[in-house]
Amino acid sequence: MKTIYQKLLLTLLVLSPFGGYCKIQNIPEREVISNLEREEKPTLKKVKLKAVSDEKFGFQLTKKRKTARIPFDFQANLVIVPVKVNKSDTLRFILDTGVSSILLTDPTIAEKQRMKFVRNVKISGAGEGDAIEAGIVLENTITMGDMIGYRQNLVVLKDDILKLSEFVGKPIHGIIGYDIFNRFAVTLDFSTNEIILENPEHYKYKPSKGERFPISIEENKPYLSTIELINDKQNLPLKVVLDTGAGHAISLDANRINGIPMPDKVVKAQLGRGLSGIINGNLGRISKLKVGKFEMSNLVASFPDSASYKIRGLEMSERQGNIGCEFLRRFKVTFNYRDQYVVLKPINRRMKEPFEHNMSGIELMAKGDDYHEYTIDRVIENSPADDAGLLQGDKVVFINNKSSKEITISEIYKLFQKGEGKNISLIVNREGKVFFASINLRRLI
Repeated sequence: MKTIYQKLLLTLLVLSPFGGYCKIQNIPEREVISNLEREEKPTLKKVKLKAVSDEKFGFQLTKKRKTARIPFDFQANLVIVPVKVNKSDTLRFILDTGVSSILLTDPTIAEKQRMKFVRNVKISGAGEGDAIEAGIVLENTITMGDMIGYRQNLVVLKDDILKLSEFVGKPIHGIIGYDIFNRFAVTLDFSTNEIILENPEHYKYKPSKGERFPISIEENKPYLSTIELINDKQNLPLKVVLDTGAGHAISLDANRINGIPMPDKVVKAQLGRGLSGIINGNLGRISKLKVGKFEMSNLVASFPDSASYKIRGLEMSERQGNIGCEFLRRFKVTFNYRDQYVVLKPINRRMKEPFEHNMSGIELMAKGDDYHEYTIDRVIENSPADDAGLLQGDKVVFINNKSSKEITISEIYKLFQKGEGKNISLIVNREGKVFFASINLRRLI
């Protein structure tokens, strides 16, 4: 059964099932085409050209800072950062180690700024459908707190097919990742919801900052190989992507080739929606995962179907899965791409939390202008929600005596993970008829 967290692994799987986004024809980053219309007028004035080295280009910290601290919002197990594109109002982007390009998922932002596409492209990703259309926009300025990026290229979706706002319950306008992680040493402090950016030459590792593990940067993504899947029969070494754009704890490719077994008890689920359609698979539990001295038990894992990975034109690295934010949020995490290592410092209270899933059997979508209108998108067969008579399309008006206007979708899913035997009361609107429903939570895996 899919929770909002599993469903939002689409930020990884949406555009590439192996931790990255679609591959698009490379565009020279300094290509002299602007997203702004320029009118050339004849002039007799002499113009002194700037040397290339004097031009503002790439990501940097403002006012020659060595360090910048930027607050983030943590919703649906995703890191959401405040971003401005050119002279826009503050937008909300997902910070994703798995994305190679800056992706504008909300095309209305491009429309408001009258951005000019210099090239149209077809992009494919996870799912079983066709490629979708996007446009390339050059020469943009990206601001995130005290960080600024000059002359940045954007990939703009022609349609907001991802519907990230409906999953998160708050407006989401885009996704950003590799350019920031490649330029800075990036610390995600999940205890304070704060990002710390440091110039790599300024960041100095010491054991008090946590345990250090080597990573490799392949196809612009961080791979960790010092991790083991432990069960009764064996300790199986894994190579996984560390993906801040995935909401689950771990996703594994279970097949005979890599030796990863499917759990005995699984639940069929729609794990998310990719650029190329629905991502189907299973949810199950794994006994234990070990990273260095850190061990975690009874984890909820996603097992996507192989059909969701068949994307033409993409080169796939050898890997067995990816680690997402349900795992990473239990640590203070530092990524150092330049020196190729990651630092994990455990957050003690988080390490004691069990790995749970949605025990209700319903999946919600947040609708309306304020994303506080909750519609049931799917009901798992033989689940507590199914037993309560709930149907796809029902609208949840009250939950545990709280109006839908007073509770976020993330808070609702936390209620659905409260524990087996807990009762959740709902007032539901079905085609204008209002009725009461009671869900008795039960673990399905």
